Amino acid sequence: MDFTNLRAAYITLGCKLNYSETSTIRRSLEDKGVATVDEKEEADIFIINTCSVTDVAERKGRQLLRKIVKHHPDAFVVVVGCYAQLHAKELVEMEGVDLVLGAKDKFKVAQYLEEIDKQPTHDVIGGTIGAAIQSRQPHSCDVFSLSDFDLSCSFGDRTRSFLKIQDGCDYFCSYCTIPFARGRSRSATIRQVLDAAKEIVRRDVKEIILTGVNTGDFGRNSSETFLDLLRALDDIEEVARIRISSIEPNLLTDDIISFVAKSERFMPHFHIPLQSGSNKVLKLMKRRYTRELFTDKITTINAVCPDAFIGVDIIAGMRGETTSCFDDSLHLVENLTISQLHVFPYSERQGTEALEIKGVVSQAEKHRRVEVLRSISESKLKSFYQRFEGQTRHVLFEGTSESSKQKQATISGFTDNYIRVTVPYSLELTNHIVPVLLTKECTS
Repeated sequence: MDFTNLRAAYITLGCKLNYSETSTIRRSLEDKGVATVDEKEEADIFIINTCSVTDVAERKGRQLLRKIVKHHPDAFVVVVGCYAQLHAKELVEMEGVDLVLGAKDKFKVAQYLEEIDKQPTHDVIGGTIGAAIQSRQPHSCDVFSLSDFDLSCSFGDRTRSFLKIQDGCDYFCSYCTIPFARGRSRSATIRQVLDAAKEIVRRDVKEIILTGVNTGDFGRNSSETFLDLLRALDDIEEVARIRISSIEPNLLTDDIISFVAKSERFMPHFHIPLQSGSNKVLKLMKRRYTRELFTDKITTINAVCPDAFIGVDIIAGMRGETTSCFDDSLHLVENLTISQLHVFPYSERQGTEALEIKGVVSQAEKHRRVEVLRSISESKLKSFYQRFEGQTRHVLFEGTSESSKQKQATISGFTDNYIRVTVPYSLELTNHIVPVLLTKECTS
């Protein structure tokens, strides 16, 4: 494929890890001369980075692909990501999908496009690309043979960058397909991460978010540890802010909590998956901790880092989650001093051990449990915000919006402890960290 004058649009579904990977793919095409355009514009190439964490995510991916093919019939459509790895044959059989790349090859989009031989049958924007690829074989792979780590980071948003430091997972939780989509745990070296962080700073990015499938597993197969990495990053004076995207409770050591509490660069912000507050369900899930250990972690954070925002993932309606088990979860999260729940309904995933568990929760009951937990989350988030009304905290402003009621442009950002703040728009605030007096009006 001749890249001369071609334009590409990129669409990312799913986690922040996908965003960092899409950005790396985009830069590889930009280096070849391919211009980047918005997904709503006409493009010669569409790159869709997919998610497969739930059946809803997969359904959204299929719907999006059909929409792109319908509205952009002349575009060359490339699908990468977890769904592409797990369901490559299904995707390649979809009308209009030209190239499917799994976990091993997703960063080789530019290389594959260069090698593609298509019969030129019609003209599209900026060049001639044919209607059908001669050979449309999906490029999935044996993910458990993967050993190389592809470091990636997101650019484009001047304010923050998602930096991928780890990939894959060795945990094999009974409900999860991610190890089958991404392979075993592997990570960058500290030196690689430091070099990437310094490059991010050179682009005037103020905040770095460390991402991975199992972030705290960094360095598992080396002599380096996640805490070693945090300490090394903390020494880069040019970095204004760093956040840890998510970390398993069994890998969140007291030393890590204490380090974040004392650091000026690492923000008081923790995102910790609980998934269930019932020890019975945690065992069915094959999680590596108990509700007691999770409680200890929250108690420690509250003690040494009392202003910290604590986000918690939880799944409602897992197979085997009886009414009593759900009540255990409910009582636990009600009594924990946390800031917000990220609630997910349990999703049946083909090929997972969870499908063998008895005790299916009906859709209606699953929905009810989700709503109960989301109500608790709303209450906790409101209480967390109210705690800081009247205080002055530093906000990194990043984006603009327009009030539909007042038609007034505003700009928003986050405090160090992840409180969203919105104020009247001022160009001088963009990508700057400034002290703001928190009021109900600016945080609601």
